[in-house]
Amino acid sequence: MSENGTAKVHPDDKEVVIEEDTAIKLKKELHLHNGVAIIVGIIVGSGIFISPKGVLMESGSVGMSLIVWVLCGVISLVGAICYAELGTMILKSGADYAYIMEAFGHFPAFLYLWVAIIIIIPTGNAITAQTFAYYVLEPLFPDCEAPGEAVTLLAAVCITLLTFVNAWNVKMAARVQDVFTITKVLALVIIIVTGMVYLYIGDRESFEEPFIHYKGLDAPISLGNLALAFYSGFFSFSGWNYLNFVTEELKNPYRNLPRAIGISIPLVTFIYVLANVAYFAVLTPAEMIASKATAVTFAGRTLGVMAWIMPVFVACSTFGSVNGAIFTSSRLYFVGARQGHLPDFLATLNMKFFTPLPSLLFGCFMSLVMLCSRDIQVLINYAAFVETLFITISIAGLLYMRYKFPERERPIKVFILLPIFFIFICVFLLLMPLTIDANEVLWGIIMVLTGVPVYLLGITWKNKPRVFSEFIDSFTVLTQKILLTVREEMKED
Repeated sequence: MSENGTAKVHPDDKEVVIEEDTAIKLKKELHLHNGVAIIVGIIVGSGIFISPKGVLMESGSVGMSLIVWVLCGVISLVGAICYAELGTMILKSGADYAYIMEAFGHFPAFLYLWVAIIIIIPTGNAITAQTFAYYVLEPLFPDCEAPGEAVTLLAAVCITLLTFVNAWNVKMAARVQDVFTITKVLALVIIIVTGMVYLYIGDRESFEEPFIHYKGLDAPISLGNLALAFYSGFFSFSGWNYLNFVTEELKNPYRNLPRAIGISIPLVTFIYVLANVAYFAVLTPAEMIASKATAVTFAGRTLGVMAWIMPVFVACSTFGSVNGAIFTSSRLYFVGARQGHLPDFLATLNMKFFTPLPSLLFGCFMSLVMLCSRDIQVLINYAAFVETLFITISIAGLLYMRYKFPERERPIKVFILLPIFFIFICVFLLLMPLTIDANEVLWGIIMVLTGVPVYLLGITWKNKPRVFSEFIDSFTVLTQKILLTVREEMKED
């Protein structure tokens, strides 16, 4: 039996004929290297190039900021290992949505799906696409910032183009991800090598007293500031769980999911720490705080006439991140519709390309809507709290299912203290912002609660008016005719 086909023995027992699986369903076309590229490609976005100063500002010193970066990587790895148990126990795409559904039922799973659809995913795509557009346009406006309208238009082109690529072919989308992942890692290698050269020739001012406050004051660090430092660090690690969104398309997920996690996150952590050491080898803490984009300032100081290459690399990095996010998030919409939590037309696949075309277009539309918002960054801050909340619930579901389904097959079974430790860290990150700004927590909770009436009206209310049901059915049929899509067909092996 092949991954996407069926093996049949010819009657003369001398020839094996491989029949291609023509069932309309998501195909297993992602190899181990594609899984690594998805994780690394989504994690390494704009964060490490632009925002290391956020960790430095809140941690207060060079030494503490490097410790925060290491701990963010270790904690992300712990979380990803826990997700490896969930992903190999529950072989369904959708990640948190599928795991919360399995552990706690439809209602909390829908609330996660709702917030992901209206806030988390589209705002993340929009702000990453805007970052891409800003760095592409920057050389054209050397004496001023690029016009906001031009940035928004180019960001919209970026999202639309990558939606087309993902709708056309899964392998093409994976190839784009591979290429741009290599590009962004190459950019970080250039930063690291350049920084190590500066460190070798004796530029060590930032490391002379690494745990002294960057303003020259030996000031204490509050738990609230430390939590914000971790938030900044985790922002640059966000995406470590995105391969779990496409488990159904990963070849041999029992082996490749944990391997991809085990390769990618330690690799990203190692690169991130070395990149920060390189930044500090060239820039003083005060210069890093004053910089709008750390990597660009670094390049201007070290690469001379070739400094233009860094904005290009940042643009490539964010382009790859948008591609990975579009690819994985569309599977969440597809799985949610397949479960009956979203309109039926989102649970259909294109008959020619076997891609979730309606889900891709829906995600594109939501991201373009968010590009019109003037408060995207504010929404991202609120969504960070909500995303952390549901990750905590997913890991809590792992512990609950250990109790509820003790005999269930678990190809990977993590040491019980790892999910307990991860939940403790998440609770700390959820509670600490209350000591600084409770508004983010309040608005995050309000976002979640807006899904309650939607669930009651859309899911639990079964006897809807006939005219409404007929309208939905007609719309689904219309989209199927226009987009040449049908419901998923599962063949028996």
